[in-house]
Amino acid sequence: MRTRTLAAPHANIEREPFGLLADGRGVEAITLSNAGGMQVRLLTFGAVVQQLRVPDREGKIDDVALGYDTLDDYGRDTRFFGAVVGRYANRIANARFTLDGVEYRLPANDGPHHLHGGPAGYYRALWNADAFDGDGFVAARFTLTSPDGDAGYPGTLDVAVTYELTDGNELRVRYHATTDRATPVNLTQHTYFNLAGHDRGDVLGHVLTLRASRYTPVDATRIPTGEIRDVAGTPFDFTRPTALGDRINTDDEQIRIAGGYDHNFVLDRAPDAGTPMSLAAHLYEPQGGRTLEVFTTEPGLQLYAGNGLDDRVVGKQWRVYRQFGGVCLETQHFPNSPNEPRFPSTILRPGQELDSRTIFRFSSRALDKHD
Repeated sequence: MRTRTLAAPHANIEREPFGLLADGRGVEAITLSNAGGMQVRLLTFGAVVQQLRVPDREGKIDDVALGYDTLDDYGRDTRFFGAVVGRYANRIANARFTLDGVEYRLPANDGPHHLHGGPAGYYRALWNADAFDGDGFVAARFTLTSPDGDAGYPGTLDVAVTYELTDGNELRVRYHATTDRATPVNLTQHTYFNLAGHDRGDVLGHVLTLRASRYTPVDATRIPTGEIRDVAGTPFDFTRPTALGDRINTDDEQIRIAGGYDHNFVLDRAPDAGTPMSLAAHLYEPQGGRTLEVFTTEPGLQLYAGNGLDDRVVGKQWRVYRQFGGVCLETQHFPNSPNEPRFPSTILRPGQELDSRTIFRFSSRALDKHD
């Protein structure tokens, strides 16, 4: 059964079934539409961004998020397309950490390491959801209770993720969590963007700027070494606009380890307009003119250029998502922080609240002679 709620004039919230899990529970799709024609379609499974429809410089609207058409495909997914990942986004070395003198062991799903919450992380959870409208936006709020011992983590964690779509073509994401025991928490959004359209080939021509003069190099298993290294003079220098493909095949040890870009960047924190939000990234696709600006309260951003995609990945409309077919800009705390005291802490304790915010702001720009 399909339900539709009119919010502000020309804005819209639509809810419809998206399939059944093996245990019979139903999954919903919630579509938020703004006054300008931008849409985001969200799933209660994994709090996934399943579609993201954005106009280009000519007003043509395309879906710029990689993903699948069916729930079965999301259930088999190992690429985390569009999902909220946690309890800990990114990697924890050797699938273990020590907190307050106690060692906790986690399931390993990336060689010996723990990745994105393990094989049954939040990207495989059925979230509760409600939808509502506000002044100039429509929104969906997803909630989840992660019990004590979930994937080996201590403490019952109550999580809320709210997506707001504004009439200014911003997708605002807010993460909130509380716990009854000390636990590491690191939540992020794992959408693969292709600003030309999800079915338009690779993103190597996308032009990226990062407000990050340092990054965290990794070892051979992609665990940070603990060093914080300057990007100057390396393939990781995106402090000026640079096409993703310009240096992705450079003979550089870090590039070889990851097969491209799969690294955490240390953001140069410069809160904008008196708020804790900072501009982290600017992405531009010259052909259609779409731009994406990313603002966040987080200290880091994982740049992943879709190195691991290949011809076996068949997505929406039977499109094959080949290597470098999408780029992730994952706002986050640093990988392996529970085992790395030099990194900003990710430990949440009783009485504290995690309040993390990210804005994905879409626009377009006119063709110029440099494009």
